[in-house]
Amino acid sequence: MMRHVFMVAACFLGLTAAAGSANAIECEGNFQIQRNGNQIVTPYCQDGYLAIVAREYGMRVSGEAIRQDYGEKERACRLVGEDNRVRDACAQYRQFERRVPR
Repeated sequence: MMRHVFMVAACFLGLTAAAGSANAIECEGNFQIQRNGNQIVTPYCQDGYLAIVAREYGMRVSGEAIRQDYGEKERACRLVGEDNRVRDACAQYRQFERRVPR
């Protein structure tokens, strides 16, 4: 009986892992790759790419940490926000010149 329970549990875990990997989000830089091959900008991929760029500058951070902690994203953007690769993802944290309309 106990052996049967372990077999069922193992099969369930295997199916769950396979289903999770089939639905995984695939990113290329700031872009999410869709099933038809098109690329769209998504906040999920932007945050992951921000983490990659921040690590290049020496910050120890993951994409998951940036997605879950607003403060981590702000810290990463203050470090690398002027880098052209992440300017859009960090737009709200960058210092803009204030221009007066004429």
